[in-house]
Amino acid sequence: MAPTDDIQPAARHAAAPTDTTPPDRPSADGAVVPGTRMPRWLPRAMVLALALVAAFQLGSWAFHQLTGLLINILIAFFLALAVEPAVSWMAARGMRRGLATFLVFLGLTIAVAGFFTLLGSMLAGQIIKMVEGFPQYLDSVIHWVNQTFHTNLRRVDVQEGLLHSDWLRKYAQNSAAGVLDVSAQVLGGLFQLLTVSLFSFYFAADGPRLRRALCSVLPPARQAEVLRAWEIAVDKTGGYLYSRGLMALISGIAHYILLQALGVPYAPVLGVWVGFVSQFIPTIGTYLAGALPMLIAFTVNPWYAVWVLVFVVVYQQFENYVLQPKLTAKSVDIHPAVAFGSVIAGTALLGAVGALIAIPAVATLQAFLGAYVKRYAVTDDPRVHGHRTREPGSGGLLTRLRRPAVRRPGPEESSS
Repeated sequence: MAPTDDIQPAARHAAAPTDTTPPDRPSADGAVVPGTRMPRWLPRAMVLALALVAAFQLGSWAFHQLTGLLINILIAFFLALAVEPAVSWMAARGMRRGLATFLVFLGLTIAVAGFFTLLGSMLAGQIIKMVEGFPQYLDSVIHWVNQTFHTNLRRVDVQEGLLHSDWLRKYAQNSAAGVLDVSAQVLGGLFQLLTVSLFSFYFAADGPRLRRALCSVLPPARQAEVLRAWEIAVDKTGGYLYSRGLMALISGIAHYILLQALGVPYAPVLGVWVGFVSQFIPTIGTYLAGALPMLIAFTVNPWYAVWVLVFVVVYQQFENYVLQPKLTAKSVDIHPAVAFGSVIAGTALLGAVGALIAIPAVATLQAFLGAYVKRYAVTDDPRVHGHRTREPGSGGLLTRLRRPAVRRPGPEESSS
């Protein structure tokens, strides 16, 4: 018979479990310490976490690099929505959609180019007039200084001092260096304008194809919702543009009549300026647009500037309470506070571009929410109309103040 000491190790080895996890090892004080081997899922989790972080960093970098392009596409999309009603109206009457889009954009280009041409000619005329009248203005200033401070200045000495001054030399150097920056900004602006025009043309010309491509990846129920949201966006954006254009035309004509009656130069250009700026910069655009006509009217007669200011204020009230509610009741019905807040928010997010597209975007969102948010009948309560209710016998504030206070008995009085 084999000794038992030789059989016991083999038996213990055969009875060992097949699990790869090492057994718990006893510590010095007799406590059992779990196995220290790494779990199988931990390496894969670490690789997945690193992959997610890398993908997030790559996506963030790509988004920051493409921010300019995305903003241009957003502007182009809203511009395409704005011209969609005109393009659809022309296409419904037998014209090819591409030709209709081209004609609409050609009309917009001519209008914008004419506006900037008139504005540039006005500014050029004013600059030429200021340059021609600068010697007389300088003579009057020198004469006033000589009489006030008892000096003996001459225009020739002042001109020579300006020509040989370090300030003029540094200004010329900085201006020469800034020409390249201005040229780069102009070229960048032209490229951005070309990009927006190209995308907006394709969005407007291929609008039906774009809608079909978008709906082809959605179930029928979602397709109806997307088409409804698209139609709401077209109605609100196009309505905003056309209503603002009509109000700009009315405002321009009204201010042109006033400036022409006062004999202010460049009355047609100033009328176009007031109409455009006052309508496409909401809430405060009228006052900003009225500053230039007031300045030019002041050069003719200071009282003319006062008359222009009075007319601007009166016309703003007429537009806010009479004209605008009738023209925008069916297109863009937004509370003035909401419009002003949306313009501020759009400016903070996207600058001048956000200020232009903020109102149609908010109008679209408001109409879309109004189509899906359930509304209830308002209860007939006086507090809805701003009337406060009082409990019977409570009286008003003065009654409660005049009412004598009732003194409660102290503990000694109550015990007695």
